[in-house]
Amino acid sequence: MQPKPNYDREMQSCLAALNAEERPRLLLHACCGPCSSAVLEQLCQRFAVTVLYYNPNIWPAAEHDRRRDELARFLQQCGCGAQLVAPPYAPEEFYSAVQGLEAEPERGGRCTVCYRLRMEQAARYAAEHGFDWFCTTLSISPHKDAERINQIGRQLEAQYGVRHLPNDFKKRGGYQRSLELSAEYGLYRQDYCGCEFSARRLEEKAE
Repeated sequence: MQPKPNYDREMQSCLAALNAEERPRLLLHACCGPCSSAVLEQLCQRFAVTVLYYNPNIWPAAEHDRRRDELARFLQQCGCGAQLVAPPYAPEEFYSAVQGLEAEPERGGRCTVCYRLRMEQAARYAAEHGFDWFCTTLSISPHKDAERINQIGRQLEAQYGVRHLPNDFKKRGGYQRSLELSAEYGLYRQDYCGCEFSARRLEEKAE
C-alpha cells in the first residue's frame, strides 16, 4: 500500500530549492481573506505573489462582493505586497460546470468540479501572464481534501505548463494561524463554503 503523499513536505522541498536571491512570480487563487491570511504570510516571503479572486460559485452576489472586499482590505493592511486581480462575478460559469450535480453531498463530486473550475482559471491566467507558479488557498480549510486539490493542480500543470506548488496549508498550524490573523485584522468569516447548495444545506440543518 502506497503511503499518502505529504504535500506540505513537498512544498517545503520546493521552497528550499528556490534561489534565495530571486522571487519567482506566483499566482495564488484565493476564496476569501481569512483563508488567504496565513497562506500569504508563508508565500510572500519567497514569491512575488498576485492574488486571483475568481469564485463564481459564491452565492449570492452580495456575499461574493463582501468576501472580495474583505480580501482587498486585508491585502492593503497586511503589507505583504501582493496584488489583487478580481474578474467580474460570473455565477453562470459555476452553474454550467456543476449542472446535474446539484444534489451531490458536501465534499462530493460537485465540490471536485468546483475546485477544478477555479483552479483552471488560475492556471490559465498564470500561463497567459507569464507566472512561474500557481496554487490555491483551498487546502487550508479542514473541510477541503488536499489530495483532490493537488491532483487537480498536477493535471493543470501538465495542461498549461505552469508549475503547481504542492501544498496542504492547514498543516503546521496553518489553519489555526488563519484564525489568529482573522481576529487580528477583524476579518469577516463566513459560515458556509460559498455556493447556494452549501448555504441551503446549512439552513436545512438549522431548521
